[in-house]
Amino acid sequence: MGVTGHDHGHGATAAGAHRGRLAVVLALTLTVMLAEVVGGLLSGSAALLADAGHMLTDAAGVSLALVATSLAARPATARRTFGWQRAEILAALANAVLLAVVGVAAVVGGVRRVAEPAEVEAGLMLAVAVAGLAANAVGLALLRRGQRESLNVRGAYLEVLGDLLGSVAVIVAAVVVLATGFAAADGIATLLIGLLILPRAWALLREVAAVLLEATPRGVDVDAVRRHICGVPGVLGVHDLHVWTITSGVPVLSAHVEVPADVLARGESGRVLADLRRCLTGHFDVEHCTFQLEPPESREVRTHA
Repeated sequence: MGVTGHDHGHGATAAGAHRGRLAVVLALTLTVMLAEVVGGLLSGSAALLADAGHMLTDAAGVSLALVATSLAARPATARRTFGWQRAEILAALANAVLLAVVGVAAVVGGVRRVAEPAEVEAGLMLAVAVAGLAANAVGLALLRRGQRESLNVRGAYLEVLGDLLGSVAVIVAAVVVLATGFAAADGIATLLIGLLILPRAWALLREVAAVLLEATPRGVDVDAVRRHICGVPGVLGVHDLHVWTITSGVPVLSAHVEVPADVLARGESGRVLADLRRCLTGHFDVEHCTFQLEPPESREVRTHA
């Protein structure tokens, strides 16, 4: 029987490379949030205040993401053999919940403001929203590449994207109020901000759940993996094949691989293992692989035990 663990460094995660950009986005988010709170209070705009509330949760979310990437970079220990890498996924979960709460609050507030419109200072409302739009565009540009690599960064990216769309909604509402005096436009914009937030919160929550439930990573065809493993010379079959994700950018695979008993007796397990690693590295985005080599009769023994 042969067992191998193929280690590619547990300390490096996809989000770690984008820590500096997350910090810049956090500073931008806090600045715009303060501007929107002041602008919302002075102008009487519920849409600006709703967007400021959204940005407050975004700031908390980005802060969580920064803390999580620091924890994830800690080395593995005997007690935590994968280190703190799952901290990034927990941060993404917290971000999704925060997004959902703010989305519901914005929808409720928007409905109330539509039912009971209030006068707003549309000029100030427009100026603050335009400044927020520019800052959010910079934040999106900073996180664009990282959001493809890390769920943690993607959570922050989606929040900034929601802020940008919220700024657009506020701008449109301000223009409508300036042009027509239709005060309910502010409430409609608030409602739209909430409706834009909720689907993104749900999408992020689904992705986080897939990782926590150890679902097969996107882009990995388990049946194709099985066929490639069985195509390696000396391999008779494979069972207990599992592919999952520890955190974004860290997929893991384990399998029991059946080989003839004489291959193990001749000491050829090293050659089979090397062929298996080369096979998966050449065809699949799965680098951390653990294979247990065993003769077919081992499976029969376990079946009848």
